[in-house]
This record gives sequence, C-alpha cells and structure tokens, in this order.
Amino acid sequence: MKEVTIGIDIGGTFTKFGCIDINGKSYNNGVISTDQYDDIHAYIKDLHDEIRKCIQSANEELDIKGIGIGAPNSNYYTGQIEHAANLNWKGKVPIVDIVKQYFRDIPVLLTNDANAAALGEMVFGNARDMKNFIVITLGTGLGSGLVVNGQLVYGHDGFAGELGHVMVKEGGRLSGFGLRGSLETYVSATGIKRTAFALLADTNEESILQDFSYRELTSEDIYNAAMAGDNVAKQCFEYTAEILGKSLANTVAHTSPEAIFLFGGLAKAGDMIIKPAKKYMEEHLIPAFKNKVQIMPSGLLDQNVAVLGASALAWNDITQ
Repeated sequence: MKEVTIGIDIGGTFTKFGCIDINGKSYNNGVISTDQYDDIHAYIKDLHDEIRKCIQSANEELDIKGIGIGAPNSNYYTGQIEHAANLNWKGKVPIVDIVKQYFRDIPVLLTNDANAAALGEMVFGNARDMKNFIVITLGTGLGSGLVVNGQLVYGHDGFAGELGHVMVKEGGRLSGFGLRGSLETYVSATGIKRTAFALLADTNEESILQDFSYRELTSEDIYNAAMAGDNVAKQCFEYTAEILGKSLANTVAHTSPEAIFLFGGLAKAGDMIIKPAKKYMEEHLIPAFKNKVQIMPSGLLDQNVAVLGASALAWNDITQ
C-alpha cells in the first residue's frame, strides 16, 4: 500500500486534485468545475466523490495520510476561506470542517495558494535543503510565501506575508482592493500589461505591442516581443524588474532569506526579469546582505505546483 496525501487546489474556475507521495510522485489526479457551484456543500460532496473515484482507479492501493487544500484568501488557523473575491461562496466559509464531514479521521489543512507554492518548493522543489527562503508567485496578481527557520510565516491572524499589497508608488495604480500603488499592480502579468500600455501612450516608437488590444495582450506576448528585439517590450521588463528588485531589497532586510524563488507565468521569462531584478535588489541592499541572496525560478515551474504545494502542506504536518 502506497502512502499519499491528497493535494487540492481550489481556483476560481476549476479545482484540481492529485494523490502525491512523499517524493512528489503523482498516482492519480483529476479536476472538477468550481464556478458552477453556488452551494459549498454540493461542491464538497461532488469533490469527495471524484477524489474517491481517483483513489479507486489508481494503479496501486493508496493509503491517504492527510489532505492539504490551497485556496485564495485562506486562513491556516481558522480553516476558513475568508471573503474570496473570485469564488461564488461569500463571507467566511468553514471549508476544513465541511471536508472533514466527508473524509472522516483524515487530517485536513488549509492555506492560501502562495503559501502552498512555498511548501511545494520546500518539500519537492529547489528549497529542499533551505530553512529561509521566499516564493513569489507572479500570476494575475502577486502572491508570496515566507519561510523563516523552516516554518511558514502566518502572523497572528493567518495573513502574514502579503507582499503584493505593499505600497511601492504613492498615489500609483489602483488595485482591486481600492488601494493605490501596491506592488502587484506593477509586478504581475496584469501589472506588466498596464506598464506596456503606459509606455505606448508616452512614445512615438514603433512596437509590436501596438497591434494588440488591452484585452488581447498577455505577458507572454510582451516576452515574445522583447525576445524579438522590441524596445518597448524590453522597457516593460526593465521597469517591472526595477520595482521588483527594490521591493525585494526591503523584504531581504526583514527576513534575510537564502533564496527568492519566482513562480508563475511571468517568471517563465527567466533572465529577462531575474537578471535585472537581481541587479536592482543588490543596488538597494546594505552591505550585510549583498551577494548573499539568490533569485531563481521555481524548481516546479513545469509541474502542477498548486496541487503539489497543497499536498506538501499535509506532508509537512505529518513529518514535523
């Protein structure tokens, strides 16, 4: 019998899950819709049924040791999803208690998606031998997971480490929370797109990016244009990396990490964003921190890190 944990990644559109062993090997996986459910109990019942089918159809007999859930706006301490903007269930949802009704006698833990990514990096990725590191997720927004002395930092209320909402430009771009100048409005897939259109509005220079509407343009399009030599696209990455590097210098002063891992679509730009971010970070570090902190892509870039990370949440609890 193979010991596994169930990793569940709850997204706004789909929920993905998998049966993962301690080495990160997946024995089966599946997916269901998230957004078709207005009733959380109906959603969890169907999710339970699909997971059971997944377990039964695996090539080996599986022993479920725990369940980890990654979801937006999740509170590790309370086991609740709290006021998630992109889910149909509003307010505070006691999802751990509901899941336990279906998976009796199996430990169930919950954290947000960025913290799950950090745990995935620690258990299965490039941070296996590290006790102090940061994972930055560069998707539609910017998420972050801080690991200090081998432990995720949750703070007193479960919401510590929200680097995406640190102010970097006073009176700057408007965020989804109605605040101005937060990091994720500049450093994210959405942020670099906003930068592209701001630069296009302020130049007469020809650019491949002029052929795209705002809705059409993606961070991958900007990367491809930059790789093709488009100067405006190159400026987009330089500007984004400058803001990221300066912000990381502040974060280094707070936690003194050994490494900072970048994950998500924008991180796939590799050296286009990592090299200048490292340069700007080093320029703004005090001597005690200089040349000590690596910035590198996640070791799980090409894998289902959300499911692995959720599984790692359960494994981390079991092995401590």
